[in-house]
Amino acid sequence: MKAKDLHERTFEDLRELEKTITKDLFESRFKNFTNRLDDTASLRTHRREIARIKTVLAEKGRTGTPPTQKSPVITEEHAGEDKPIPKAAASKPAKKVAPPAAPSSKTAVAAKKAAAPKSAKPKAAPKTETRKKK
Repeated sequence: MKAKDLHERTFEDLRELEKTITKDLFESRFKNFTNRLDDTASLRTHRREIARIKTVLAEKGRTGTPPTQKSPVITEEHAGEDKPIPKAAASKPAKKVAPPAAPSSKTAVAAKKAAAPKSAKPKAAPKTETRKKK
């Protein structure tokens, strides 16, 4: 399906089409796994169609109004009315939190021991070459 055809569809219709193609893709993948799918190119076409649909949905979503609602129209009778815009409540500054107390020397030593690796494997001694006696 071409992107031009998708742009002509409604938002709900695109959502429904996306669901059906996703379901078809799942079924095709399952058939491919069980070696019952004859046309493996359908996997690729389904993935691309889903990508096209998602792109058109995103483009429609970028408009200022939700795609399911009509945009507000200002008529002449409401054009002159000025409604006061409510102001947001002033936010309070965040409370200051005291920095954590420094750990005592005993707990610092215990923390270092806990963080150190428990045991390391000893390294093998380098091999020395021996000469054969003649």
